[in-house]
Amino acid sequence: MGNDQNLTLTVKADTADASSKLDTLGGSIGRMTAAFTLGSIATRGVEAAWGFLKNTVVDSIASFNESESVVAQMNATLASTGHAAGMSAKQLVDLSQSLQAQTRFSDETILSAENLLLTFTNIGSDVFPQATEAVLNMATALGQDASGSAIQLGKALQDPILGVSALRRVGVNFNETQQETIKRLVETNRT
Repeated sequence: MGNDQNLTLTVKADTADASSKLDTLGGSIGRMTAAFTLGSIATRGVEAAWGFLKNTVVDSIASFNESESVVAQMNATLASTGHAAGMSAKQLVDLSQSLQAQTRFSDETILSAENLLLTFTNIGSDVFPQATEAVLNMATALGQDASGSAIQLGKALQDPILGVSALRRVGVNFNETQQETIKRLVETNRT
């Protein structure tokens, strides 16, 4: 066996179904403890602990389902763009996790923004990590969601000359030297 082994774990769970089943089990536990110590502090403690455990399990299932959905969307986008970004799904997930540790954004939010950036096929692996970080910085600075910032920055990177104008409209400014540099780079096919 080589070092390039992949493990795929799929958990199929519905949060409403899990919540219902946990409620049923919680009711049974509550009736059991009530039979022993009706109205005691211990009974209330067991009920509170069970409620916390149930909420944790249901939230975990919902979070896992959201992550699985975003990664599935990423794989579809990578395939539909012919992997134009030059990055693998693992590299994109790793990037989102490293940025999550540095920002206020969840990895699912970052992955969703990456999915939008992936649709702009002029953004390659040499720029993609910086573009993703710039999306998060824009979203924070401009008080908007990461998806909106991803679309704005993606459009700007896809067509830099028009993109400068679009970014200026949302509050990102470029000085004359920067605008001239962008224009020269585009003219020499070094976008």
